[in-house]
Amino acid sequence: MRLTFTAAAAAALLSATAVVAQDLPDLEGREVVVVTENAYPPLQFIDPESGEAIGWEYDAMAEIAERLNIEVTYENTSWDAMIPAVSEGQYDMGMTGITIREDRAEVVDFSDRYMTSEMVMLVRGDEDRFTDAESFAADEDLLVAAQPGTTPFYVAVYDMLDGDEANPRIVLFETFGAGVQALRTGDVDLVLTDGTAGEGYVESSEGELKIVGEPLGTEDFGFIFPQGSDLVEPMNAAIAAMEADGTLDALNTKWFLDYKMGE
Repeated sequence: MRLTFTAAAAAALLSATAVVAQDLPDLEGREVVVVTENAYPPLQFIDPESGEAIGWEYDAMAEIAERLNIEVTYENTSWDAMIPAVSEGQYDMGMTGITIREDRAEVVDFSDRYMTSEMVMLVRGDEDRFTDAESFAADEDLLVAAQPGTTPFYVAVYDMLDGDEANPRIVLFETFGAGVQALRTGDVDLVLTDGTAGEGYVESSEGELKIVGEPLGTEDFGFIFPQGSDLVEPMNAAIAAMEADGTLDALNTKWFLDYKMGE
């Protein structure tokens, strides 16, 4: 499992009493409009059987809503529109496995991190032409899928290839899922993703996908808000309480160990 859990369960239990004893803010039933993409399993996605939006982040938000006494309303938008829309105040909050980055923090406020994950290389199960970032970069015929403006896109450009954001070896897709589908059909040869999504796809692929090479670094995920939002502090308090009492670890176990996507 490549996911780095937010805290060891034992340590969380030891520190739970101190944090939970602090009264969390009561937002008195305030409506909070949260925008997401619903295309990043297992954090948030549409269940193919029920058609319902489910995932780690939905469970986390349900817990936060109960603790802070808020009413959550969900909206959906594409990844490339999400950060600008939240920045402009169209939504109160955004969630879709968003990496905390300094450039993004210039236009939106981030919560504290709720998860740390590692970037991994997702390939087809029979891939034998490359085994790591260096051997991928050395073969000019190989293609990588990415969504513009995402951490995988920038890792592909600057950490794997030549620093040219217009490099034709990077094939752009509107959604992460579309890139994975292109990988399955052979239209691209690699998808870069954090370990949370990568492990989920591997587990549900029945051998059609695998992860190769060493992790390409770590990334912290956070919720985003319009700059100056008064929701940041209450959300951070709820995240800290959930980390301390083991709730985040329970969610990690549910969605990354117990849940098998596609079953």
